[in-house]
Amino acid sequence: MKSLLKTTIAAASAIALTAGVSLAQYESDQDQILQVLAQYETALNASNTPAVMQLYAKDGVFMPQHSQSHVGHEAVQAAYNYVFETITLNVEFEITEVHVISPEWAFARTNSAGKVTINATGDSGPEANQELFIFCKQSEGDWKIARYAFSTTNPPK
Repeated sequence: MKSLLKTTIAAASAIALTAGVSLAQYESDQDQILQVLAQYETALNASNTPAVMQLYAKDGVFMPQHSQSHVGHEAVQAAYNYVFETITLNVEFEITEVHVISPEWAFARTNSAGKVTINATGDSGPEANQELFIFCKQSEGDWKIARYAFSTTNPPK
């Protein structure tokens, strides 16, 4: 994975330089985004809606599979509350790419795998998804999740 990430960094650095982002700024932004992704994984596994919401932009959009988009702070918060009332996740993210594409926008592609437990029954099984995050740099300089979509990679039952 480290060699893939290094290759991705090299390619994305070339893109970033043409988009007006210095290599040092690109690497700093990328590090901040990696931290947000790590914090998101921790919050997801802790079923911690307030911690998740700290990572989203105020106008963020959550696009879960088999559901309508949840747009804006209140809708995203309600969606995560519902998710965490319904299931408990224990997953690990594999970050496959992070690209800063302008001074204010970036995206990341990840895969996650682990276990999901249905809270009502206690039944559990494998959980695996592919995810796409779009990040927006806020006026304070923090990177926040602007859009997040995922789909399962588990085979159909």
